[in-house]
Amino acid sequence: MSVLTESTLRNILRNKKVSEYVVEKGAIVTPSAKQYLSDKNIRLVIKGEEEEATKASKEEAKSEQKFMPKYEGINGGFYEEKPEYMTQLYGNKLVYKDNKRIIFRGKLDSLLAKILEAQVRLNLLKEKNALKDLEEVLIYVRDISECEILNKEFSKKILIGLNEDELRAYSHNPKKHLNCEHIFYPSYEMGEVVILFNALRAQIREVEISALQCFKNAEGDIAKADILRALNRLSSCLYIMMCKYTVGKYK
Repeated sequence: MSVLTESTLRNILRNKKVSEYVVEKGAIVTPSAKQYLSDKNIRLVIKGEEEEATKASKEEAKSEQKFMPKYEGINGGFYEEKPEYMTQLYGNKLVYKDNKRIIFRGKLDSLLAKILEAQVRLNLLKEKNALKDLEEVLIYVRDISECEILNKEFSKKILIGLNEDELRAYSHNPKKHLNCEHIFYPSYEMGEVVILFNALRAQIREVEISALQCFKNAEGDIAKADILRALNRLSSCLYIMMCKYTVGKYK
């Protein structure tokens, strides 16, 4: 076992400019030798320990990198890969696909698909005015979807030229506002367009129920009253469109 003294260092380093001095692992370095190196701003490197420290540092960095999960379960747990039975609620947060909010999003997707199908049919029937109103409905539903996903307030107030109060009033009293009796029992005799609108109105009601199940907590408090109000006005809108078509206001 070697011993490194101050005297030895002075002889070795005379007239030399170095930033570090390397000794083998196990070598004894006297206190005065350490002080001499410190005074000269020379770093003492113990060869074996330096290599082990570098290796340990790399292993630690590798370990930390390995355990940085890509996804996090909203109810706990971390995942490198997204399981097939889970999906993203927002950001990297995962939930099971039967989560109420995911079910609601699926209902909205289905509604959008049915609106597009109805638009194709209206286009073939050359019902341009009815198609124009239905395009507003499509954009309205897309805005609802975007606000839910991004957790933004839904603020759109006008739909087919009517504000929220007017949508409610027209649907409650179509005789006064549209000169149309209430349509309690739609019939095929009313024609394909009315039946298309009625099917969409019924599907909107299903979306509305799903939204209530999603946003109502155990105490009955509502988290997204703006979306529930928007869906309620949307179903009123489709009923108004049924009435408008019945009395010839789309001609």
